[in-house]
Amino acid sequence: MIAMSEFSSTSARGDNVLNMKKAARTMVPAIAAAAAFTMVMPTGTAFAINKTSCTSSEPFLRIHSHNKWGQQSEDCYANAGKTGFGGWWVDEISTGNNRVKLYDHNGSVVTLPAHRDEQYPQAKKIDSIEIY
Repeated sequence: MIAMSEFSSTSARGDNVLNMKKAARTMVPAIAAAAAFTMVMPTGTAFAINKTSCTSSEPFLRIHSHNKWGQQSEDCYANAGKTGFGGWWVDEISTGNNRVKLYDHNGSVVTLPAHRDEQYPQAKKIDSIEIY
């Protein structure tokens, strides 16, 4: 025969098991959603870099380049991040107050410190740029 204290103890254990199962069923979708969110969101460098108008008084990243048809361009960028550069050929660069990485078409990475002016007699074909 089961004493009353043993019965209530057994019932409490059963309730705990049911509560744990219910909690697990509730947590599984939340964990799955968190995992999906983590896989979908970009990692690493933030994409806050933005193209801006070139003014002589601002210490922006300034790039003089040309494309394969000879079209010339002067582009300025501000804020940290990475963006595509479309395989244009960089002739001249001024980093302003930015540290910069140029991702060359052949796979190499050119790292430039802040306040650096470079001219390339043999232009570099650049796929993307990064301010860091």
